[in-house]
Amino acid sequence: MYTVSITSQGQISIPAKLRNKLGLQKGKKANVSVQGDSLVIKPIKDFLDLAGSFKTDKKPLTSRQLHDLFAKEMAFRKSRPKPSK
Repeated sequence: MYTVSITSQGQISIPAKLRNKLGLQKGKKANVSVQGDSLVIKPIKDFLDLAGSFKTDKKPLTSRQLHDLFAKEMAFRKSRPKPSK
């Protein structure tokens, strides 16, 4: 168990041993929830962690290219009119 301080802005620092154990690195994301009287932190897996899961003969894209393509696709989907029922 670790004791941490809470800043005036409500922030805490997660000790390095715990960050390393959970794979929480700079730029990564995590879900935080309340269970009873405890905070639970769960790392969110990036879709790029699936790299190598699928076979292809295409040249691999860089992580920046993949994120850019994903962002463009999401923007495109948001801009399309919703189908009427």
